[in-house]
Amino acid sequence: MTSFSAFAAHERFSINQMTVKQLSLPELVDACLELGIRNVGLWREPVQSYGLEATAKLVGGAGLTVTTLCRGGFLTAVDPAERAAAISDNKRAVDEAAALGTDTLVLVSGGLPAGSKDLRGARERIADALGELAPYAAEHGVRLAIEPLHPMFASDRCVVSTLAQALDIAERFPAEQVGVTVDTYHIWWDDSAPEQIARAGAGGRIHTFQLADWTTPLPEGVLNGRGQIGDGAIDMREWRGYVEAAGYSGAIEVELFNEVLWARDGRELLAETAERFARHAF
Repeated sequence: MTSFSAFAAHERFSINQMTVKQLSLPELVDACLELGIRNVGLWREPVQSYGLEATAKLVGGAGLTVTTLCRGGFLTAVDPAERAAAISDNKRAVDEAAALGTDTLVLVSGGLPAGSKDLRGARERIADALGELAPYAAEHGVRLAIEPLHPMFASDRCVVSTLAQALDIAERFPAEQVGVTVDTYHIWWDDSAPEQIARAGAGGRIHTFQLADWTTPLPEGVLNGRGQIGDGAIDMREWRGYVEAAGYSGAIEVELFNEVLWARDGRELLAETAERFARHAF
């Protein structure tokens, strides 16, 4: 007999497309159907490669729910032309999210512009850009979810390093427009994160919750160092407890970037990831 926790894990589990990027979209959909997985988080690049309308038809026809689209963001440019291009690209991302039927676009905010050392100024430019993007997203039924990334990525990828910083920006806008992404890989080290999760939950701003483990030593590329659930230092049940205590009851994505995992058979990896999720997060 299937336990309630196993059933709950099955219902909540979402596989982020990047975890099994070795699978094509049709292969991913087939594998999800075979394993009874109901939720997927998609990435713009493979969706664009397969075709937006074709992806929406494929995923929708299989009865899968798209939990998020990754990613928008990179909003820290100083140059007016670069800023305008970023705004335009993010509006396209909103359009794509709406076409795929997801209500959440994840934002990786962007690093420091070349030659700049001004973190605060970069964060202000993110907020300024959201002043234009948030109402546009709301008109299309899409929420923007600012994702803080580990501080090691602050210079080149994301000047928003903590949930507190993400919420300081998000709270300038209505909760139904801008919230945050809670990702264990990026915040597990931060003693203030549980308090900030409660803050986010009280404001209705936890728009998505993602899991990945922290394993050492980190690979040379660092970016692709997210460990399989259960292989590292993070207590997944503890973090699930924080977000659920804060009122979050939505899908939970597993998003892994890992060259070793990508070299494996994608279907086997998907099955293992679902099993690890149920064993270590529930």
